[in-house]
Amino acid sequence: MSDTPPADLFIDRLLDRIEATGAPVCIGLDPVVSRLPDWAKGADDAARVSAFCRGVIERTAGIAAAFKPQSACFERLGAAGLAALEEAVAFARDTGVPVVYDAKRGDIGSTAAHYAAAAVRLGADAITVNAYMGPSTARPYLAAGLGAFVLVRTSNDDSGAMQSRSLADGGVVADAMGRLVTDLAAMCVGVRGLSNVGAVVGLTKASEASHLRSIMPTSMFLVPGFGAQGGTADDLAPFLMDHGTPGRGVLINASRSIIYADDIEGASESMRDDVAEALS
Repeated sequence: MSDTPPADLFIDRLLDRIEATGAPVCIGLDPVVSRLPDWAKGADDAARVSAFCRGVIERTAGIAAAFKPQSACFERLGAAGLAALEEAVAFARDTGVPVVYDAKRGDIGSTAAHYAAAAVRLGADAITVNAYMGPSTARPYLAAGLGAFVLVRTSNDDSGAMQSRSLADGGVVADAMGRLVTDLAAMCVGVRGLSNVGAVVGLTKASEASHLRSIMPTSMFLVPGFGAQGGTADDLAPFLMDHGTPGRGVLINASRSIIYADDIEGASESMRDDVAEALS
């Protein structure tokens, strides 16, 4: 496989989609069987998950700039769950919405090439990557034509146990990961100046976002933590690029607060409006 990424980059398609929808809203598809509503009907758990994801996609496709299926929620159901994942990705793509495969892959380059091929076969446009084994864990995804969102500063409460540890040469582990992202980002810059290599930076870490933005000036930030994890549109300011970039360099993800809402359409519209106002 060539190390040269293709000319048709995910980041450019994503920016076009953000421009079309008016806000950088990402809807996470995190189906938990015990929480599925009555309208998600099927012969077994996997069939109900498939029906649920289809229903969420139908209700939010006009608003979502991207969908982000969480692989673990499907994998736990075995082969039938993986089939449900394939169905969800195919249906999302049919609506014209890009798909970020949230698998957080992180293995050596030769193994990563197999994971990359699997993600392409699935139909994903981009994938989340754990690059703590080094830059070679991310390069195969870029060579395969995928966008890659590298974990830098995550939204979970105990992420600081590793990501905030001080380095001997200054800064913290998250800073080192940010510099790795910037090195990779130079490999594949799109027509609007943003890279196909982005970073995961949690909305609950807003106090660190401005610093991380200075380290990664050309990377889209995939920002989880909106809604159920406590993040709001008011927290977005330090994450943003200057005016002129569609979505101002962020892709804001919400999962539980949208997909389990009594009114999914209303919840997604409210999120879109709040985010759009914060970006303006």
